[in-house]
Amino acid sequence: MAASSFTFVGFLVRWLVAVVLVLATFNPTDWSLVGWIQTTPLDQDLPLKALLAVVLLIGFIIYLRATMRSIGPVGIGLIVVLFAVLAWAVVTYAGTDWLTGEILIWIGLFAVATIMAVGLSWSHIRRRLTGQYDIDDVET
Repeated sequence: MAASSFTFVGFLVRWLVAVVLVLATFNPTDWSLVGWIQTTPLDQDLPLKALLAVVLLIGFIIYLRATMRSIGPVGIGLIVVLFAVLAWAVVTYAGTDWLTGEILIWIGLFAVATIMAVGLSWSHIRRRLTGQYDIDDVET
């Protein structure tokens, strides 16, 4: 059974893995699976591209399944709205001179990674906030 204590470091590890997963799949540079596929012939290093794609797919399935089970579509929607309102506040008070398409992409990628990390950690966070256990956490 997993350790019952949950710390900020535990969340940070989940978030860093989610960031690596998201950024290894796509980012505005060519240092991602999508960039690699777009900048090289498809048949060049095809086994390595397929291996990376399968590893990333497994990671996404683990993270997205846990996110959907823990916070569901409503929770995901609420976190997206939270990020949208946060972005609105930043744009309102900081202006848009610094805002480019590439910066928006980076912000979106980190938002997706944060949503995935919150989803993976939500059972622990809720237990710390409310003292309620999930049915999977109860030992008999």
